[in-house]
This record gives sequence, C-alpha cells and structure tokens, in this order.
Amino acid sequence: MVLCILLIIRNFIVWHGDGLLGKQKVDMKRIYIYSTLCFLLAYMKVDAQQNEQGTGEKDVLKIEAAANGDKQDAKRSLAECIQLAIKANPTLLQNELAVKRAEVNLSQAKSNRLPNLNANMNHVFSFGRFFDESTKQYVNSNSEFGSYGVDANIPLFKGLGLLNDIRMKADAKAASKLEFDSQINTLRLDVITCFIQVLTAKDVLKQSEMQTEVTKEQVNRAEAMHKEGAINPGDYFDLKGQLANDLNTIQNNRQLLYSYRIKLANLLNIDEKQLGELQSPEYSEDGRKISSDQLFQFATEALPNIPALDWRIKAAERNIKVAKAAYWPSLSLGAGMNSNFSNTKTDKFWDQVNNNLGKSISLGLSIPIFNRFQVQNQVKLAKLDLESAKFQKEMELNNLRAETSKAVFNLQNASDMISELRSQNTNYAESFRIAKVVFELGNSNSVIFLTAKTKYDNSQIQLVVKQYEWLLQKYINDYYAGSLNL
Repeated sequence: MVLCILLIIRNFIVWHGDGLLGKQKVDMKRIYIYSTLCFLLAYMKVDAQQNEQGTGEKDVLKIEAAANGDKQDAKRSLAECIQLAIKANPTLLQNELAVKRAEVNLSQAKSNRLPNLNANMNHVFSFGRFFDESTKQYVNSNSEFGSYGVDANIPLFKGLGLLNDIRMKADAKAASKLEFDSQINTLRLDVITCFIQVLTAKDVLKQSEMQTEVTKEQVNRAEAMHKEGAINPGDYFDLKGQLANDLNTIQNNRQLLYSYRIKLANLLNIDEKQLGELQSPEYSEDGRKISSDQLFQFATEALPNIPALDWRIKAAERNIKVAKAAYWPSLSLGAGMNSNFSNTKTDKFWDQVNNNLGKSISLGLSIPIFNRFQVQNQVKLAKLDLESAKFQKEMELNNLRAETSKAVFNLQNASDMISELRSQNTNYAESFRIAKVVFELGNSNSVIFLTAKTKYDNSQIQLVVKQYEWLLQKYINDYYAGSLNL
C-alpha cells in the first residue's frame, strides 16, 4: 500500500511538471495516470483476496476447533451404552448361538423326510490262498477283488413322528428367539444399573471433594490461629483429623467409582479408558402412578420370557407325540445297485462291472412288539418334561408378580424419601451455617461444628444417592411396563 501511495505522488508531480512542457507530453501523462490506477486497483484486489482467504482460513480453523471441542466435550449417553452392549457383549453373543442351534435343529427335522443315498466301495488285495467271491472258488495266487454298490432309503410312515418332530423343533425355535430377546432386556437392565451406579459414585465423589474443601478452609484458618495460640489445641487437632478422614473418604469413593466403571466397561466389552465421560439422564419426576397389579399385567404382555414359556409348553406337548410315534409300525422304501470285480477273470474292469451289475428294490415294515419298555418310558419322561415346563411358567409368573410389586413400592418409597431428604438437607444446611459462624467467632468448639458438618454432608450424599435410586427404579418400572425406549 505504501508503494502505491509513493507511485501516485510521483505521477502527480510528473503530471504537473509536464504541463509546462506543452501538449506533446499529454499522451505520456495519460499513460502514467492509467498505469498508476491499474496498479492500485490490482494491488487492492490482491490484498482483498488475501484478506478473504485469511478470513476463510480463520473461519475454517474456528469451525474445526469447535468441532474438536464438541468431540472432546461429547459424553456417552445411556442409549449409546445399551446399543454398544447389545452389539459387543460376549455373553449375549454366546447366548445368540442357542437361536442358531434351534434353527439348525429345525432344518434337520425337515431334512429327515428326505431319502438317504449312500455309496460303498471295497477293494481287496489278496496274497496266498483265498476264496474268490466272483468265481466262488479258492485260488492260490496273488489277486485283487472289488465290490461296489449304491443304496437309497426313504421313510414312508413313522407314526407321524417326523411331522410332530418338525412342529416341536419349530416351537423350540420360536421359544429360543423370545428367550434371546429376554436376555437382551436383561442386559439392558444390567447396563442401566451400572450406568446409574457410575453416575452416583461420580456425584458422591464430587460431594466429598467439595466437603473436603470446606474442611481445608477451616484447617488453614485453625493453623494460623494455632500459631498465635488463639484456638483450643483440641479443636485444632480435631479439625486436622477430620481433614484426614475426608481425604480417606475421597480415596474410597474414587475406588468405588473405578470399580463401577470397570463393571460397565465389561458389559460393553471395551477398556475402561475407552468408556469416557457419561452423560447424566434428565431427572424429572412425573405424577404418573401405577398399581402393582397393573404393572404385573403389563409385564406379562410386554416381556418376551412369558410367551417363550408358552412355546416351551407347546414343544413339550409335541415331544409327547414324537415319543408315542414309536408305538406305531414304520414303513420304508429302499433301492440299490451293486457289482464286483476280480483280476482272476480275463474280462476288463468295466466289462465285469456291467456284467455283474445287480439291482434291487425293497419295502421294509418294522412292527414294534417288545423293546424293554423303552418307548413307554420315553413317553413318561416326555410327560414329565411337560409338567416341568408348566411349573416353570408358574414360578416365572410368581417371581414376576413379586418383582413388579417390589418395583412399584421402591419407586414410590424413593419419591417419598426424596421429599423428606430435601427438607432435611435444607434444615441441616442452615444448622451448619449457624454452627460455622459461631465456631469462627470462637463461641463454640470443634465437636459441635463437626457434628453439624457431618449431618449436612451426609444429608447431601443421601439426597444424591436417593435421586439416582429413584431414576433407576423409574427405568425398572418402564421396563416391566414395556415403555423402556432405550
């Protein structure tokens, strides 16, 4: 820019100086003026482009910095933890194999209706005297002999055992899928519980650190007064002992927080360092109330483990029919081809195979008469399995009724206690404030001060813990009601 200004001044001087020389210098003056303006405009354009580019680069850097900041500040939500656990939890992935096994069993049950086809080949090298099957004579020379065959068999009737077996395996497959869905729900609850435990331990640690800072301030104040002899030595050492106790509490809370983080990371199948910070869910109490009977009814309709037991009962009923099918005769159709070869004959290999080729077709009927009571006992065992499946459903319903009743009570009890703890915390806060003022004025002792402080500290921690407990119970109630959208 400075160069442009100097150039303008130079051209201005030249323009006025040339005016004394006459009109012959007009063209030269115009050239000077035109070139100066062009250079100035060009410089200003370049400078503007550089400024715009610099501004654009700054904007990009700001955007990138903001994005990186958002990425660093991003916290892992409860929904993200649940989805990650469902995708990566090794126990859940192992349980999924049961569904695949049920699918394989069903596929095999359907395939049992197909014919089986087998080929057999036996080639023998003989030395010394042996019996030649092809010539039906004994020979005393080294030789080789071969027999080949193909046979097939197809079941025609087995007392409807194959059909009932297919239906039983289909019911078992449906039950396996529902049981796996129930295991997913159980994993959700485990993740929610650990997630809430981590947040609770984190806030309790924060509370203990804040409480320790208050104790430190009193200790620092007491140290200055102790040096001047302006405080009772017993109060001074009492405060120092309280500070040591607060520091130990911080360490214990850190250990508890780490253990909960390890537990949650284990459910997610990740390292504890990869867990990052957790996003606290919104705490909002609603006025909705539901009775234990209503929640139990909702749970029987929403939870997949109850219909899974119904499918297990159906499968057990099918299994009785499968066992009873062995009382009936079985009918099968068979067919086969066979041939043989011997080097003692002069015919070539394929000529012998064609000449010795035999074909057969058979119809087999098997009538059970006495099998050491095996079929009868199998039927009895199948009936016992059916009774066991029915009892299993009854026990599951009893447990569900107890759990839903417990969930409703715990939610209401936590809500009531939160109201009481809030009132208690307000009262203890005022009591501690008064005790602190009186103690700092020297009109009290450390026992009264620390007692008030301990009550206030405990009420704060209890309130934090109970609020998270209410949140956990809220999730549990939503789980039983089928409204857990996580």
